[in-house]
Amino acid sequence: MKTILIIDDEAEIIELLAVYLNHAGYGTMAAGNGDEALTILQREQVDLIIADIMMPRMDGWELLKKVRQSSPIPFLFLSAKSDDMDKIFGLQLGADDYVGKPFNPLEVVSRVQALFRRLDAFTKPDKPAPAIIEIGDVKLDLESCKLYKTGMTKEVTSYEFKIIALLMSQAGRVFTKAQIYEQVWGEEYMGDENLIMVYISKLREKIEHNPRKPDYLVTIRGLGYRFEKKQ
Repeated sequence: MKTILIIDDEAEIIELLAVYLNHAGYGTMAAGNGDEALTILQREQVDLIIADIMMPRMDGWELLKKVRQSSPIPFLFLSAKSDDMDKIFGLQLGADDYVGKPFNPLEVVSRVQALFRRLDAFTKPDKPAPAIIEIGDVKLDLESCKLYKTGMTKEVTSYEFKIIALLMSQAGRVFTKAQIYEQVWGEEYMGDENLIMVYISKLREKIEHNPRKPDYLVTIRGLGYRFEKKQ
């Protein structure tokens, strides 16, 4: 049974989500703020996090930054902050999804299920693949889900890892934004270019000597992105 940590300072929201998630077959834990959540994460096995943004003591933004220092665990924001820039900021920090309040608990359950399906599909490929992909001084370990640049570990979110694995495994091939979205998210592309651009930008910050003039993750104007075969 997968376990989901629900973090919100409103007990009613935690109780509501717990009922629906338990009914869907998930175990749940609860925390009222980021400090409590970090304590739970240190001692318990958690498979996915659902967190509000505006909380006392430690808000969702700060919690996400601390979690991403050591874990690529799927992270879903649940918040009344529904402005597009807030969503983009959350993705830049490393969130995997975002649901605005007020919400339908069935939608939250569906998004949780989708996150797990995509993670499972990625970690269980249809055919054997090399355990390690190494291009120049960038190395990707597919078994441990770790990214290295010049031998140093670079923390990545689950979607960042999926995107760079897709591009590195087929280095030299150009992928459009639609192809990246549909293969990584498993959904029909609806034209949200900012989403892909945010993830590409974050990856460049981790693997490029100069993110503004990338050597690896290059833009093919009018087409999409390509991971260069050799440097």
